[in-house]
Amino acid sequence: MQGAEDFDRSPSIIKTGVNEMAEIKQLYWEDVEVGDEVTTLPKIATTMMLVKWAGASGDFNPHHYDDKSPMAAATGSIIVHGALKRQWLIQLMTDWIGDKGKLRKFSCQYRRLDFPRRMANFVDPMEGETWLCKGTVTKKYVEDDQHLVECEIWVENGQGEKAVPGNATVALPYQGAK
Repeated sequence: MQGAEDFDRSPSIIKTGVNEMAEIKQLYWEDVEVGDEVTTLPKIATTMMLVKWAGASGDFNPHHYDDKSPMAAATGSIIVHGALKRQWLIQLMTDWIGDKGKLRKFSCQYRRLDFPRRMANFVDPMEGETWLCKGTVTKKYVEDDQHLVECEIWVENGQGEKAVPGNATVALPYQGAK
């Protein structure tokens, strides 16, 4: 299994929307200060996305796709996979740090149930919740010749609650004195 430090992010583009691509800016250790915000990453979870995630991850728990399952009935609806929200946070960090940055440590906790948007048709989601993946730099230091940055990160739901709080440590490239 690949570790976070082995993740190859080439080429340096990310998908920003339907048929849109954006170049990832490289973040350097010198660019970051304690208190800085990580660039916010908005996310929408649809019922179609949950089916795709289930297929990719192998998590076919009926609570994520079957409204008639006892668990969905108990919570009022199907729920977004916790592991999908975890991946959103990993994307938040890897998009922020750029190709030369390395995600060294990551953890999160699932604190809230989140409900996906239904599909209006085969392509378009209905109106509903948008989640915001956010973060703040809490510490910046050098250890074993690595330039490290620690961040508090979270997925925020439409009510402003931290549905999935977590922490991440990244190693950033250092430009040195020029």
